[in-house]
Formats: sequence, structure tokens, C-alpha cells
Amino acid sequence: GKRGVLIKGGVHLEDLGRVEVLAFDKTGTLTTGAPKVTDVVTAGGESPEQVLRLAAAVEGRSEHPIGKAIVDHALAEGIEAAPARDFESLIGFGAKADVGDRVVYAGKPALFERMGVPLDEVRETIDRMQREGKTVVVLGNAQRILGVLALRDEPRPTARETVTELRKLGIRKLIMLTGDTRTTAEAVADQIGIDEAIAELTPEGKTRIVEDLGARYGAVAMVGDGINDAPALAAATVGIAMGTAGTEAAIEAAAVALMGEDLRVLPRVLRLGRRVRRISLQNIVFSILLLAVLIPGAVFGLLTIAVAVTAHEVAELIAVANGLRARMGVDHT
Repeated sequence: GKRGVLIKGGVHLEDLGRVEVLAFDKTGTLTTGAPKVTDVVTAGGESPEQVLRLAAAVEGRSEHPIGKAIVDHALAEGIEAAPARDFESLIGFGAKADVGDRVVYAGKPALFERMGVPLDEVRETIDRMQREGKTVVVLGNAQRILGVLALRDEPRPTARETVTELRKLGIRKLIMLTGDTRTTAEAVADQIGIDEAIAELTPEGKTRIVEDLGARYGAVAMVGDGINDAPALAAATVGIAMGTAGTEAAIEAAAVALMGEDLRVLPRVLRLGRRVRRISLQNIVFSILLLAVLIPGAVFGLLTIAVAVTAHEVAELIAVANGLRARMGVDHT
């Protein structure tokens, strides 16, 4: 529990010491998780106010940070959401609701591609916003696009520094997992210095990637803030839930919980894991070498049983004392 880190047992510390690959969820982990609306672009002859009214209507019951940001932005602009009925979340794609006499959708560009709604009018706008690292929410009905909203979720101030520290520790691969589109994800990964961004993932997709990384590299740690991350955290060799906003399900699924919002704790925890693993290996080697001397010594009468037992007990104490160095490491981490 030192410095707001909860580690559920020594075995997880040793597992941390084996980790060579780290997978991060993007939103709320590498980024602040508090997106802000930066652009409202109209299409199909709608006014900016009407685009916001409709978007806030569809997102009114959304649990997602992006939906909440759109509703908050409309309120800040003094625009009241249009009344909506039959709200439905389209997992991994967006949401829809009945607004007035029409069904209105808000979500990823891919949602409208799937429905066969042409995006030609807004394609260039979408591409430009994504290259700027913004998340794009398209608003429309089954026939046409009504508008585009762009949101930016800023990288955490310590994200780049943390990535540099993790590389110094010898982490071989740093991967970012996100449901966001590829262009946006790559722009954010470049800003932070992450090797690879895997985008457009559903929660199940994140879990599959983590399982695959574990199979390929032997030990993988997954860092997430817990919104949609619990299965991926559970699938990792070591799941690390981050932040006080981490849901109970995530803290339940994770082996390690970082109670604060500071990513810089992560390299310290990994350093401690490596130290514990090193000390543990030292103790095993020491015990094996000692037994290799004591057993033949006792068998061939070179050592009395009393001397052998005493030597063994002293060795146990030395191993415990060596283990306490790890405890000191916890105090200084």
C-alpha cells in the first residue's frame, strides 16, 4: 500500500519482474480521459446549434466520456438537448435515439459506412481532424450526414516521460490499445512515443490482443483505467488498474492497482518487480548450492546432523534477510 500502490501478493511482484511487453489502454490511461469538444462542423444544411442539439439528445444517456463531453459542451453553449426516446447504445460504434420524428445516430465514421450512408461531403474534414489526433463523432440518420463533432483527449503530462523510463528499464515493446480510429490512435501514439497503436478494437478485441501478446512474449502487463478494460486486465500476466476512477470490476480483475493518476509510479513498480525477482532467484540458487554441499556432507559423515541443520537454519535466515531488501525497496519506491 506504499505510495498508493496496491499489489495483491508476492507472486504478482515476481510476474512484474518478468514483463517485457506493456499494453496500455488509451483513454483515461495514457490520456486524461476528459475529452473536450474542439469543432462542430455542419453538413446537409443543418445549423451548428441544431447539430449540437441533436448530438446532445442522442448522447444524453451515454455512460461514455465522449458522450458526456458532448452533452457538457452543449450545456456550456446554452443549447438544450432535443427530447429523445428509445436510446440504444451500439457497443463499439456509438449510439442512436428517436429524436422528434426521426432516428438519429451518433458514432464513428465506420457506423455510417456499415449503414451505407455516404460520407463524401465530410470525408476530408474527418481525415484532417483524425490526423490532428482528435476523436471524430459523426451525426446522421439512415439517409445522410447531419454534422461532425471533433473532440480532443489530451495525453497525460507525464505520459512521454513514463514511456522513456520504461524503455530504460528494458521493456521491449509498448503498445497502445484503443477503440478509436487508426489515424487518431497513431497521432496520439507518436505524441507519447509508443511503438505501436492497435485501433478500432472492441473490449473483446483488446482481450484477444492481450492473450496473443502473452502467448508471444511470455509475460505481458496490461494497464487500463477500468472502463471496458476488466476482461483485458484479467487476461494479462499482470493486470494494472490505474486511477481512482478505476471501476470496482477493474480493481477486482487486476493484480496491481495504482490509486493515483500519476503514470510515473509505473516504472517504479516494474523496477520493484525486477528487484524482487532477482532476489528470489538469488535465494533459490543459494539454497540449491547450500543443499549440494550439506547433503553429501551429511551422507558421508563429514558434517554432523546438528551442524547440517544449523547451517540450513542460518541459510534460511540469510534468505529472509535477503528478501527483506525487497521490502526496503517497497519503502523507497
